[in-house]
Amino acid sequence: MTKTPIYKISFFNQGQIYEIYARHIYQSDLYGFIEVEELLFGERSGMLVDPSEEKLKAEFEGVSRSYIPMHSITRIDEVAKEGVGTITEAKAGSNVSTFPIPAFTPKGSGD
Repeated sequence: MTKTPIYKISFFNQGQIYEIYARHIYQSDLYGFIEVEELLFGERSGMLVDPSEEKLKAEFEGVSRSYIPMHSITRIDEVAKEGVGTITEAKAGSNVSTFPIPAFTPKGSGD
């Protein structure tokens, strides 16, 4: 029996870089979006609590499916096991940024 893969998705959201883990990702029927299902959060039994992962859990609490704009995704990796999801501030002057053009152009604008 084949084990369900785990994906690590990194994307920009409001000046922050999110790194989440999920079981299923695919192109959405909504143009320009990727669907992410079955988000994974580590079940930690120790006393250490990662505030970044707790913030992610709170933000995605009750979410069964998330739609992420393609132009905000920086990377998708298939990984062997789940890691710790994080939210970090995007540093000014970093070498990664969002794609600067719109995903589509309206009719009549340069065709």
